[in-house]
Amino acid sequence: MYEKLQGIVLNTIKYSDRANIVHVYTDRLGLMSFAVPLGKTAKSRMRNALLMPLSLIEFEAVIAPRRELATMRDLRRAVPLSRIYAEPARSAIAIYISELLTHAIQEQEANPPLFRYLHQCVQMLENIDDGLANFHICFTYHLGAFLGIEPDTSTFSTGAWFDMSAGTFHPCAGAGIHWLKPDEARIIWLLSRMTFANMGRFRFNHTQRNQVLDTMLDYFRLHQSTLGSLRTPEVLKQLFI
Repeated sequence: MYEKLQGIVLNTIKYSDRANIVHVYTDRLGLMSFAVPLGKTAKSRMRNALLMPLSLIEFEAVIAPRRELATMRDLRRAVPLSRIYAEPARSAIAIYISELLTHAIQEQEANPPLFRYLHQCVQMLENIDDGLANFHICFTYHLGAFLGIEPDTSTFSTGAWFDMSAGTFHPCAGAGIHWLKPDEARIIWLLSRMTFANMGRFRFNHTQRNQVLDTMLDYFRLHQSTLGSLRTPEVLKQLFI
């Protein structure tokens, strides 16, 4: 079976001495795994360049019954990305997003709204300048809506505590250990007001930005058991001071 697809490359891992496995989030078939042969030819190097993390690609998937790995043909770049791979800050954010999505997206079913969000975010990461230091924070917060774990900000009021387990705000802390104090809870509410258009107006110092990222990832781990420990946030913490 052949399917013409658009995709976002999540990662590439070594499969054998002859092939890698590339995980791609596609527009119509969701998360897919592809066997990509290794090689030292110019054609192989060109193909590898098209399969960098967060590359936006178009291709034809060759899907065989009862086989977990599909293959690609007619691979081409859907949107040129140069700044993401040339500029250290954008590259670090791209690698973080790639790692986050690799752990957070597990279901293979298609999710068109999520695909559109990711596709648009990659293009924004390529092009925006204002607020770049907050891009990963804005991206992570709004990703929660597409994963079904967005905090219920309608329950917020001044001085409220935030129940991390339920994703809701309350006048006082209840049972359990996963509660944010009012000053921390207010930041969660403020993040719901952050967009890619206004994120440059949010002024976090180094410590605040790191605490916000840690808190969001802790929240994701409570609701996404597959998230686990990520390596790339530490790079971002050192990069954006």
